[in-house]
Amino acid sequence: MEALPKNVHMLDENVETPRDHLLARLAEHQHGVVALRQLVALGLSASAVRSRVAAGRLHRVHRGVFAVGRRGLTHRGRVMAAVLACRPETVASHRTAAVLLNLRMRVPGWIDVTAADSTARRRAGIRIHSGATLTADDVVLVDNIPCTTLARTLLDVAEDATRREIERACEQAETQRMLDMLAIDGVLHRAQGRRGASLLRAVLSEHQLGSTLTRNELEERFLAISRHAGMAPDGVNVWIAFSDGDGAEADFLWRGPRLIVEVDGRDVHTTRRAFESDRRRDQRLSILGFRVVRFTWRQVTFEPGHVATTLRGLLSC
Repeated sequence: MEALPKNVHMLDENVETPRDHLLARLAEHQHGVVALRQLVALGLSASAVRSRVAAGRLHRVHRGVFAVGRRGLTHRGRVMAAVLACRPETVASHRTAAVLLNLRMRVPGWIDVTAADSTARRRAGIRIHSGATLTADDVVLVDNIPCTTLARTLLDVAEDATRREIERACEQAETQRMLDMLAIDGVLHRAQGRRGASLLRAVLSEHQLGSTLTRNELEERFLAISRHAGMAPDGVNVWIAFSDGDGAEADFLWRGPRLIVEVDGRDVHTTRRAFESDRRRDQRLSILGFRVVRFTWRQVTFEPGHVATTLRGLLSC
């Protein structure tokens, strides 16, 4: 167990006490975890902590970090535990922060944190990044977890992300009305040659935010096929109005040839009512002069070459 600070006056209590109620409230605030230094601040002695561990009331997560009452933790609990396991002023960052900020990035197999001291001790399951350029303006609380701001997070993830991942992250931030260009400009100004800066600048200057905002992985796969083949659409999930005030959302739109592509998943449009509604919608789009072509989930997933060839033929007509 981590050594306790000297000259701290504590009561050695191994039974349920008002102190335990304070501990429970703290754990609830921190997604079920507490740090040893916080237990000390509550007045728990070394023997009191050990007795709670032996009784199954505290469960070691990292050195100096415990889950309170149960072993299982949510993803947010694991992130908070990783932050507490490192030195003070450590924050969740990079892809972990992107997940907390709901930027449509996959949950990594580790927890990313940024620490003020780049020589911080390595911890299992935690990837520690240098916080040499981190400022107070780069930190925000997300569900009580210290985390890098959206602007700093975009810069951090741009160091090892693909261009498409950054596009998606920016578009997701835009839909949530979180994209603060002044804050991003400030972060880029302080970037000091970081390799992610050029990619983030390129996406923000060259990509029309919202033009490729996909709703699911099937749409994302189709977009990748069309881009790889050099036939990127003009818009994704574009609303097209009908004369009566109604309208339809086109999955993918090419404005010049007036082509609309719909990608049908495995678990939608399967009822008779949905089937009839889709056909009526396609007919109304045809009246407006659009060609509507549908690709199935199987074609997009397993026959990308066929999809690309068909799309090329449609666009050349």
